[in-house]
Amino acid sequence: MAAEQDLLATEIVNRGIESSGPNAGSQTFSVRVRRRLPDFVQSVNLKYVKLGYHYLINHGIYLATIPVLVLVFSAEVGSLSREELWKKLWGDARYDLATVLGFFALFVFTLSVYVMSLPRSIYLIDFACFKPTDDLKVSKQQLIDAARRSGKYDEGSLEFQKRILMSSGIGDETYIPKPVMEGENCATMKEGRAEAGLVMFGALDELFEKTGIRPKDVGVLVVNCSIFNPTPSLSAMIINHYKMRGNILSFNLGGMGCSASVIAIDLARDMLESNPNNYAVVVSTEMVGYNWYPGKERSMIIPNCFFRMGCSALLLSNRRRDYRRAKYRLEHIVRTHKGADDRSFRCVYQEEDSERLKGIKVSKELVEIGGEALKTNITTLGPLVLPFSEQLFFFATLLWRNLFGHAGPQQPPTKPYIPDYKLAFEHFCVHAASKTVLDELQRNLGLSDANIEPSRMALRRFGNTSSSSIWYELAYLEAKERVKKGDRVWQIAFGSGFKCNSLVWKAMRRVKKPARNPWLDCTDRYPTVN
Repeated sequence: MAAEQDLLATEIVNRGIESSGPNAGSQTFSVRVRRRLPDFVQSVNLKYVKLGYHYLINHGIYLATIPVLVLVFSAEVGSLSREELWKKLWGDARYDLATVLGFFALFVFTLSVYVMSLPRSIYLIDFACFKPTDDLKVSKQQLIDAARRSGKYDEGSLEFQKRILMSSGIGDETYIPKPVMEGENCATMKEGRAEAGLVMFGALDELFEKTGIRPKDVGVLVVNCSIFNPTPSLSAMIINHYKMRGNILSFNLGGMGCSASVIAIDLARDMLESNPNNYAVVVSTEMVGYNWYPGKERSMIIPNCFFRMGCSALLLSNRRRDYRRAKYRLEHIVRTHKGADDRSFRCVYQEEDSERLKGIKVSKELVEIGGEALKTNITTLGPLVLPFSEQLFFFATLLWRNLFGHAGPQQPPTKPYIPDYKLAFEHFCVHAASKTVLDELQRNLGLSDANIEPSRMALRRFGNTSSSSIWYELAYLEAKERVKKGDRVWQIAFGSGFKCNSLVWKAMRRVKKPARNPWLDCTDRYPTVN
């Protein structure tokens, strides 16, 4: 019971002046109880640390043996004088030309095989984020007014939406499809395809313009959209629009939630590793109008309050000659899936309500379940990215806690040392799900206001754009010219399933303010104070 109470947080909310009823004209307040993320300090699982070290040790043998060989060779050579070394090399040796050439050819062949067998680096050449036109811009009050005009919601549902919106962290400049604001039926294939074409082609046009790549040069295409999956697919829609080549490797990922962009990049990486000297385009989006919920079930109204129009498109390459023009190099991908647990599987669930209206049902346990997935993901990621000193302290205290931390029933468990992830990364792009989620993540990871700023500003300016949100956050950093050569960027996203996925990039150069960027017209207005 005490453990359950520790996961609850309370806050007093001012609901303003009561307009009707026996308390009309008086100030009213309500107490809100919500779940917090689990305390990472108390709940680190050793098996996920072992998994992270397993990833590291797979390649660690080279890091361990090469320095030893160099040390032994240096000690042997260092014990000889210059004359003795020259005598061993030339005076005592008798080589004929054929032997020398044979050994040289064998050395070149072995070196060539080794170099060619190395996995090619995956580079992010550039990316683009779609910015809708101003006629699609909607304030929170306009959204409430449109919901009232539609006649689909009772007064209780409208008041619920207003409370959610006012505490969501979303600003008054987000974008929603016109049919939603006009009260039309949005859940049609026609409207879904129209919105998909608008956002995807807008992002791709910008990407091809920025990179100078022709659509026919693309060898791999991966599209992810969780809800809207027509036939032909969205990837086929792009191929048809841009008349791409016939042997393109195309994939369409559906139902993967807000972390799908990381999954799509992981798939694109696998395709590039088996297809050298190629380009891959990854498109991440979600159709807002097609999934707009017109009913009164409150747990299904929540997505209406947060999700907004958005789309990202990025160009990946494994061509070595793209080293100089690339912005970032892919360092790590770590994926965590909690779908084996029933609570995790159903915490974000598409279904019909009692009136058979389709929507996404969000569980009250979402924050807690997301915290568990996040804990697993970052514990696995730690050994791959943290400095050795942080890993040493973390592993030693974790081992001590698991072996000796429960000596007596009256003694509190020993707290493990939680690494400082700010030592591993210069920039953080955390999926902008909601203000509550960002608050809890900042508290648990010990992030500063500056660390979490890109996520908060992306949420305020564009809302929750689903899987593309981490790219609007990186675009914010680029618009502010904060990314320097060698900087490490951590993108972390979570979504239905339940999944938590991480991407780690390293900046190849200082990124100057792009000529096209969704933040260019408002860079001076962000960050906002409230």
